[in-house]
Amino acid sequence: MLHDGPLDLLVRQLSSLPGLGSRSAKRIALHLLTNKEKLMQPLAKNLEYVAGIINPCQSCGNLDEGDICRICRDPKRDRATLCVVASVADLWAIERTNSFRGVYHILGGTLSALDGIGPDDLNIRSLVDNIRNGEITEMILALSATVDGQSTAHYINDQLKGLNITVTRLAHGVPVGGELDYLDDNTISTALKARKQA
Repeated sequence: MLHDGPLDLLVRQLSSLPGLGSRSAKRIALHLLTNKEKLMQPLAKNLEYVAGIINPCQSCGNLDEGDICRICRDPKRDRATLCVVASVADLWAIERTNSFRGVYHILGGTLSALDGIGPDDLNIRSLVDNIRNGEITEMILALSATVDGQSTAHYINDQLKGLNITVTRLAHGVPVGGELDYLDDNTISTALKARKQA
């Protein structure tokens, strides 16, 4: 049984992390405390070090060392192709595929009337300014297929009307290796609408 004190504070902080409940947090806290020199102290030092050196990129919003991230500094990147994502996690997911060689713009979320997130709460104005002033010829809207993701994509599209840029979106539909019987109705419907010649 935990009481209000340093151990309880540690468990509460751990349980506030995504995917961790109080039981998992207690197990992690116990594991760290029983391995202080090997795990806990190096982890504490590393957390402090990383907190001091990692910042949002001033160009795209990615997290990295310095003011400009490695992706934005990479001279081999195609600066004419911009991929718009909601979060750093989405950027990392796309980078994991090794199939995109352009640059990114992180919005910092999606529009959500329920959560009170409007256009001024996201990095939409800087996106439009970048496109007006830059060398971007194609913008890929890599936003989720949720209502919020789709409404954000529509809003951005409206803001770019009259600008000479190609706007594309990620395809939605049947995943590779997916069986139709296990897919939900919306996924099958979207796949039918987005069909292409075989």
